[in-house]
Amino acid sequence: MEGVAHIFTPLNAAWCGWTMLFLMLCAVISELMQPGVISQTGASLRVRTERVYKDAPTNYLSQFLITLFRVGTLAIAIYLSLYSGGRFTFGTFAALCGIIFIVALVKMAGDALTDYTFMLSRRFSPVYEHYANIITITSCILYPCVLVLLRFGNTVASRWVLGATVVLFFVLWIYRASRHFVNSPLAVLYFILYICTLEFLPLGLLLYLSSKTINYL
Repeated sequence: MEGVAHIFTPLNAAWCGWTMLFLMLCAVISELMQPGVISQTGASLRVRTERVYKDAPTNYLSQFLITLFRVGTLAIAIYLSLYSGGRFTFGTFAALCGIIFIVALVKMAGDALTDYTFMLSRRFSPVYEHYANIITITSCILYPCVLVLLRFGNTVASRWVLGATVVLFFVLWIYRASRHFVNSPLAVLYFILYICTLEFLPLGLLLYLSSKTINYL
């Protein structure tokens, strides 16, 4: 009806469908340009080799596209989980993508400082590769869940899905990273400190900033 203000929710916001289509295209094109960047990431959970898709040179455009897929999928999943009503806008989604990017930079700076302080380059290098693979796996799990939640708009279910995915991510990450860092009882303590300061703390910061952004916008 003319003259009636429309409030866009996850159920009727057209930008959601176009954004999800764009993210899917990013993932598909990335896989086509760098075969194995998605399809073989699961194999990294079973072997010690960090790059399981042969020794092909890194395709930076492919890496950029898969990064867009990861960030966008995570951003819209967080948006759905923290959304409690009102407008569901692309501007807020874009702001969440920016927050994810900034928190990722802060985490990378913390990792680099830890690497420099304790001289763990030989251990960090393969762990970074496994970390990227696990993020890709969890993003691929989140993507169909987000599609379903956008269709039905169940906030409670959104929070459970995001929570379960976060738990899965940390279980996989701790499993893989522990194989590189934990080699003595003292190393277990260091590894726990690392997880708390450079994993849980950035996650808490991400959720806090996301919640404030959604409430503000």
